[in-house]
Amino acid sequence: MTNLPFITMPVFMVLIAWSVVWKGLALWKAARRNEPGWFIALLIVNTLGILEIIYLFVFAKKDKSEK
Repeated sequence: MTNLPFITMPVFMVLIAWSVVWKGLALWKAARRNEPGWFIALLIVNTLGILEIIYLFVFAKKDKSEK
């Protein structure tokens, strides 16, 4: 870690926090909706929150509007 620039560590920490928040929200939503496939995919794949945001705003809302 001594080879990294000084600014890298704070940026890294912000990215981790960002990812954890979105992953937590998406996993909670997938578990509440009883979607084990999505839960496992969201748990394993790390995309810095991109897959989680897509799930929350596209797939999780789509089924709700169809009911």
